[in-house]
Amino acid sequence: MKATQSNFAATAPRAVAQCGVFFFCGPDEAGAAAAAQKIASLLPDPGERIELSGADLKREPVLLGDEARSRSLFGGNRHIYIRSSGDEAYDAVANLIDGTGDACPVLIVATSATDKSRTAKLLDKRGDALVAMFYPPDLRSLTASVREIADRAGLRLNGDIAGAIARGAGMDVRLARSEVEKLALYLDASPAAPKQADAEALLAIGAKTEEDGFMPIVNAALSGDTSRLPGELHRMRELSLNPVGVLLAVERRAAQLAQISVRMGAGGSIAAALESESAARRIFWKDKGDISRQMTAWHGPQMGRLVSRLVELHRSLLANSASGEMLLAQGLTTIARAAAAQSRRR
Repeated sequence: MKATQSNFAATAPRAVAQCGVFFFCGPDEAGAAAAAQKIASLLPDPGERIELSGADLKREPVLLGDEARSRSLFGGNRHIYIRSSGDEAYDAVANLIDGTGDACPVLIVATSATDKSRTAKLLDKRGDALVAMFYPPDLRSLTASVREIADRAGLRLNGDIAGAIARGAGMDVRLARSEVEKLALYLDASPAAPKQADAEALLAIGAKTEEDGFMPIVNAALSGDTSRLPGELHRMRELSLNPVGVLLAVERRAAQLAQISVRMGAGGSIAAALESESAARRIFWKDKGDISRQMTAWHGPQMGRLVSRLVELHRSLLANSASGEMLLAQGLTTIARAAAAQSRRR
């Protein structure tokens, strides 16, 4: 069974009833992770959550089958959540579906994987598995998603407020959902007692805007602005911005650059490509300057190196959350220096 972000909401209830393995992939890691959480919330009795990494499963492919078919320590249900990169979990998934006996639900969020990866092709023709591919949302689609989330929480949002939340979340549906939940709590809203949200309420809960949020850090790092980055990292600490949230914003911009690069082709013009992207409303007009500089630094083979660096940095942050700010600062500084060097060469 296959799905994309356009039909995932309609497919999810049927998938939960039919499937035991769920593979979420695509360049929008935030959307894939949010979809995994949605599936978990739809499970009749999700029980205990067991978290495994793709690196663990690559080292020990039998681990997944063993865990999926073992009983919870507390005697109840369980489900397994896996964060992997590419096809790290391929052998483990193959062992799981070749095994016998009942297995608990397995949810896999695979960064740097697509619906053409080996693991996806192993699963997408099966009736007991779901492969869902997610691309980064544009402002219009995420604004619509914010309004849907708000409706379920008992919040009435106009388009301007929903758009402000989408932009302030750095186009990350998980952060947008968090902002909506904070807003609903602040206004004491519920489906039974809906409340209207306005700009004053949004300001009161401290929702970040595009100007004081993640994007200045993202642009300084990916554009190679080594003189501006230290100030942005200092601002991140002062505002207590979540290091993982900042990194996710960097990853989303990198995914956007990769998509533009693919559409542009090897011999294409960056300026022409950005005009096309702007006309298709896939980028904002005020982002064109930053994206142009970033495309100059990362177009071509350097894009693969950037993605690899971000994957490693992501793993480091998840494994060492207490040192998240330091690790992020070191990683973004390395990326900024590489971008500056590439821009000088071109």
